[in-house]
Amino acid sequence: MKNLVRLVKYARPYWGLLIISGLSLLAITGLNLLGPWLIKDLVAILTTTLDSTAMQQILTLSGILLVTNIVKILFRYLNNYLSHKAAWSLVADMRAVVYGHLQKLSLRYYQDKQTGQLMSRTTNDTATFEALIAHSVPDMVTNVLILAGVTIILFSMNTTLALLTLIPVPFLVVGGWIFSHKIRPNFSEAQKTLAELNSTLQDNISGMKEIQVFNQQSIEKKRVKKRADSYASAILRALRLSAVFHPSVEAVSSMGTVIVVGFGGWLALQGRISVSDIVGFLLYLSLFYQPISSLARVTEDLQMSMAGADRVFEVLDTEPDIQDSPESMNVTRVSGEITFDHVKFHYIPTAPVLRDVSFKAAPGEMIALVGPTGVGKTTIISLVARFYDPVDGAIRLDDHDIRNLSLASLRNQISIVLQDIFLFNGTVAENIAYGSKSATREDIEKAARIARADDFITVLPEGYDTAIGERGVKLSGGQKQRLSIARAVLRDTPILILDEATASVDVETEAKIQQAIQELAGSRTIIVIAHRLSTVKRADRILVIEDGLVSESGSHEELLARNGLYRQLCEVQFKSLEDMV
Repeated sequence: MKNLVRLVKYARPYWGLLIISGLSLLAITGLNLLGPWLIKDLVAILTTTLDSTAMQQILTLSGILLVTNIVKILFRYLNNYLSHKAAWSLVADMRAVVYGHLQKLSLRYYQDKQTGQLMSRTTNDTATFEALIAHSVPDMVTNVLILAGVTIILFSMNTTLALLTLIPVPFLVVGGWIFSHKIRPNFSEAQKTLAELNSTLQDNISGMKEIQVFNQQSIEKKRVKKRADSYASAILRALRLSAVFHPSVEAVSSMGTVIVVGFGGWLALQGRISVSDIVGFLLYLSLFYQPISSLARVTEDLQMSMAGADRVFEVLDTEPDIQDSPESMNVTRVSGEITFDHVKFHYIPTAPVLRDVSFKAAPGEMIALVGPTGVGKTTIISLVARFYDPVDGAIRLDDHDIRNLSLASLRNQISIVLQDIFLFNGTVAENIAYGSKSATREDIEKAARIARADDFITVLPEGYDTAIGERGVKLSGGQKQRLSIARAVLRDTPILILDEATASVDVETEAKIQQAIQELAGSRTIIVIAHRLSTVKRADRILVIEDGLVSESGSHEELLARNGLYRQLCEVQFKSLEDMV
């Protein structure tokens, strides 16, 4: 119920549409209640002495029925269209709200989440709100109104007979309550298995090349089939309950009709009720049990929607680990000085990554981070961009603790080029200009030249307007890297971070990327992570990270002169090159 109230609040912009839809629903309900009464009057006319006015009365009733049906068309249109407009608009809003909240969540949240699962919550679970707003709630309101209206009419016609018709009601109410509590867990499980199916499909479609290369098509097809079967089984468990409940409701409801036919017929024979009242009673009785009979369907839709709402609000109720503090300040452009002051960090408390890291990068200085795999080099740059916060210690940017800066203004000072480049399904120019709203074509081309990307861009079929496909599938690894560097150059931030920017490229491309890096050196603070020591030896200062600490610091020549880890890394890499030759 709490989530239903929250959902109604989110629908506030569409309350006007829902009110008009609701008023139309009231009108339709009233017109539906009028029909049986007119037929009752017709029967009364036909079962009494027919005189010269009878035909006139019949024509009047026909005219009223005609007008009633025409007016119902208008009100039904208003009800159906406006309720669906409000419902689908709410679904669109909620999808944007969920996605917007996902953007606020820190990287820690995504460590144990699958993309397909989150996509399912954003699309499939929010889609259930349409059934709630456009069907379940209106149907429930209609049913309550019809039930109340018919009850009043039945008691006005014959109190004894009306009381007898209420005998099946307690059984229907108790059955509906049991059904709603039994079916909701099944729909929740169905939504969960659908998310797992989407997650598997997303993984497999993204990894189609690997599936084909390793001839895993048959295995992956079975895995998808297993997920699909799990979803079907979960839905069928819910439908099995429905298949039992619906006929039971109809059977219990029919008992009321049996009572009216038997007892009402006896009353008519006794002359205590007219034939027209019996006919009217039976017609209204079908309207009386219809809302109770449809309780199962409405409950089913409501439970499915609320299961989706639970999953959606579970995401929305997740607080970001990293967020602006009430005292956070904005900075425009910093000089680029970065200070790590006894920084400690872990992802898991029992496995510290950074034990005590301290260093300072001066504005315009090029700092290289080297060391074995898994010692925390990428963690350091993640902390600079505040994807995580230190467990202890502080990171300062121009003497500002970055925790006191707004996330937006902090990240406006930083450009990052990662090893695993992500490019969007757009043109070359659009990808270079991503994050630079006011960039002109001239700015884009200049950045590409600095990144040594202009040479291959100009020979593409449409140059800078060439579509590169999803994740840049039409480009080589080196071309993607240079586009990413061009994107970072165009942002013109005081801090540039390069994380293994040359790890997956050939020697020629590496040389071009190194030229681009050297052209940027001195104009901004650069932090470079690389296993290839040829990339880092031109750095002003090299920090060797070992066992969560900065074990060595100095220039390439200074570190070679020492018999430390850096010298060992150089010797191992040099020997590997000799072995390759």
